[in-house]
Amino acid sequence: MCRDSARSTRKSRLEPNSLTRSTRHATPRAAFAPKEAPTDASPLAASEHAAALRAEAAMKLTCLSTSGGGGSYHSPASHVLELEGLRFLLDCPIDLSALAVFSPVPLTGDAGGLIRAVPRYWSPAAAAAAREGGVDAILVSSATGMLGLPFLTRLPGFVNTKIYVTEVAARIGKLMMRELVEMHRAFVRYYGPDTDGLPKWMEGDKLNGLVSMLQKLVTEDEGKDLTSLMPLYSPGNIEECMQKIQPVKYGEEVCFNGIFMLKASSSGLELGNSVWTIKGPRASITYLPSSVFVSAHALDFDYSSLKENDVILFSDLSSLNDMDEDNEKLDEHAMNETDSSLCHRSVLRDDGADADETITFLCNNDDITEEIERISFICSCIIDAIKSGGSVLIPIGRLGAILLLLELISETLHSSSIKVPIFMISETAEEIIAFTNALPEWLCKSRQEKLFSGEALFGHMELLKEGKLFLFPHLHSKGLLAAWKEPCIVLCPHWSLRLGPAVHLLRRWHADKRCLLVLELPEGLKSRCSVKKRPWSFLYYTKGKTIELPNLREDFEVHLAHNVALGLQPRQLNETTAVARLRTDLLVSSGQYQLAAAEKQSDRSKRHLLHWGAVDPDRLLPALQEKGMLCSFAADDNCAGERSVLITSPVDALVKITSDRTVIYCDDEGTSKHIYDALCSVWNGI
Repeated sequence: MCRDSARSTRKSRLEPNSLTRSTRHATPRAAFAPKEAPTDASPLAASEHAAALRAEAAMKLTCLSTSGGGGSYHSPASHVLELEGLRFLLDCPIDLSALAVFSPVPLTGDAGGLIRAVPRYWSPAAAAAAREGGVDAILVSSATGMLGLPFLTRLPGFVNTKIYVTEVAARIGKLMMRELVEMHRAFVRYYGPDTDGLPKWMEGDKLNGLVSMLQKLVTEDEGKDLTSLMPLYSPGNIEECMQKIQPVKYGEEVCFNGIFMLKASSSGLELGNSVWTIKGPRASITYLPSSVFVSAHALDFDYSSLKENDVILFSDLSSLNDMDEDNEKLDEHAMNETDSSLCHRSVLRDDGADADETITFLCNNDDITEEIERISFICSCIIDAIKSGGSVLIPIGRLGAILLLLELISETLHSSSIKVPIFMISETAEEIIAFTNALPEWLCKSRQEKLFSGEALFGHMELLKEGKLFLFPHLHSKGLLAAWKEPCIVLCPHWSLRLGPAVHLLRRWHADKRCLLVLELPEGLKSRCSVKKRPWSFLYYTKGKTIELPNLREDFEVHLAHNVALGLQPRQLNETTAVARLRTDLLVSSGQYQLAAAEKQSDRSKRHLLHWGAVDPDRLLPALQEKGMLCSFAADDNCAGERSVLITSPVDALVKITSDRTVIYCDDEGTSKHIYDALCSVWNGI
């Protein structure tokens, strides 16, 4: 009979870094693995179990699409983040670039090779999530980031998926989806109802002929799966999607799956846009989409969302575009995707004077001044066009930019003594205008102060009262013809200039050189940030490739219930470490682990001891002799390596002691048990 006993063990310890935020808690804590090791496992097996869990828990990031696909604010970036075995989808937009290959309706003249059919829509995030079989949660950072959600929520595999988005972004996003569906109906009325199967233009040789054109006009992405172009969702799909959304406020913490705490903070870019923070047992991650630090309309960027985190996922950051223009070498470094080192501690975790200086610097980067200057320049161009007798078409991009533009247009027209009508033609125009004037807590401080002084939050309210701004749902609305007068200024939805009133007005005014078309196009993302001091480590990702982010904290904190802590009987290993045996249930609540007393406690007198440490042969020999055995050391023993104890009575047996194990060789089970008991008497055990 042979008995093995592992000699080595992994000592339990508390990592210093894991205690930095726990000293304010009275509850005892311990470093622990996320899953409990087998109850009767040896210390070595428990160590291997914990190591395997740490390897499995590495974060994985996949970029599904980059921002600007489709050429406007309507197409933010999208990612999948795998963390602690759960999958998070970060934004689910529509790639409007696919609309560029469809001919608008009604068509007059040659289509120029464009597809004359009901459009199909491409959402890389929805397509990827559907292929993978689902995600556990979806975090939406903006109204445009939720336009692809109905593609997912109508699928059976997404019945239980949780969707988190701010209240304002959810409201605006729903209006945008309704408007898209309404404008899409123009194609359905012109070409007939869309079919569930593949249309003729996606079959056989016709599809092959369109592949090159789609890749050239749309994305220049040879790997794009054209068969994933999907028919648009229905109003019923939108309502079904909205029922699955859990709206949140800024600063509100939401617990997901008991493990993660989710919090949305203002990104400053647009009403309801958010920065998401995901706090888990091993890491805190901030998802930073397009943001500005100081806004002229929305609530300013919440800098606290960047504090006390381990990883920041940069999607794109508007305010960094003009910082340190002389850092040309960063672009070269950005191409090095092999730089996978991560700092052990983020600079944004440090609580010191530098934090206040950083906030002051970021909030003084003239975001508002630059935006006002750009809009003022646009206003001057609009006035020039109006004075020449031309009309102005402004497709709606960012809602906040349009609201600011309306204010400045009103002031400019008033100062110039020019009287021209302003039309906003949109299915949701009245709801949007009314909604934006009832959101004081989501606006910047200067807008909130207007509320307390009795002023309107935005200048368009004065335009409505004075009869200078007209709101109509359609071009064929009943009162539009009576109010129509040219020259005029028209604002209408912008969907790659393929849908809605913009198509008809472009046809009407495109040949008139006096008329003006105003488009808001995003600037190319500059890979620049302040790197005079480089306290961060960077990982660079590319579209369609999954990268692994190593765990920054191998161990994590676990709360130990008071009654469990009081019942422990620790044994001192050395001056700094003690070990105790316990039987508990591992609970997870609000992102925190807790060891609670198990309902059924085992009888301590009946359970086997767990041993650790080295066997001292000089102590083992007398212990065996006390049990009536005749024994001695082998003559060929190597004091520096293997030691052997020969037993000649009551039966022949051999005990071999090496650096990593102790083995008993004996044919008699009773004698073998006595030898094992002697070994236990010279070992430490609990």
